Amino acid sequence: MAQGKRFKAAAGAVDREKTYPLDEAVKLVKANAKAKFDETIEVAMNLGIDPRHADQAVRGMVELPSGTGKTVRVAVFARGAKADEAKAAGADLVGAEDLAEKINGGEMNFDRCVATPDMMGVVGRLGKVLGPRGLMPNPKLGTVTQDVTAAVKAAKAGSIEFRAEKAGIVHAGVGKASFSEEAITANVRALVSAINRAKPSGAKGTFIKKVSISSTMGPGVKLDPATALNS
Repeated sequence: MAQGKRFKAAAGAVDREKTYPLDEAVKLVKANAKAKFDETIEVAMNLGIDPRHADQAVRGMVELPSGTGKTVRVAVFARGAKADEAKAAGADLVGAEDLAEKINGGEMNFDRCVATPDMMGVVGRLGKVLGPRGLMPNPKLGTVTQDVTAAVKAAKAGSIEFRAEKAGIVHAGVGKASFSEEAITANVRALVSAINRAKPSGAKGTFIKKVSISSTMGPGVKLDPATALNS
């Protein structure tokens, strides 16, 4: 009941018909994040695409300048010197066939999976396990690479994956309510700009149709996309 009252009070502070500049939107969202836990700040973007067509797919990685506010566990498929390099970079799980066996056995306590190109024969057999969780290494996302140090450090520093769903909507967490307004603003700007740069060749008309920002338990605030793009 108390949560219902809290949400109604927060929603009353937001003009649902208004599109807010980024700084105002962030201020509102932070003010309305009143739950007893550190709420995640979430961005939803409605894109002018049909992801069912290959030439309209939107997917990529972006490094959030202020991080994500959560600890990211990284698994790396590598052998020999590359395995040592991954461990030195801070990877949480490193291995080859032994790591594949652990994952097949249900050990999935990681958030990002990186592989060197020579390990894809082993990793490929885990497609049914890793794929549905969005953990399959992908060269386009920089997670199939010889530079395991850079991949591990990017994941640990706060790089996130974005991907348009069937309705052409991208959802992504861009930090925590405890972040400063400046930190949240920088992260939102990085995400929106990265998605704008990822505009596919098949997209026609307006690409970024709507953007909203909210906290886990708070109401959505409409955002003016122009104010969220890096100049």
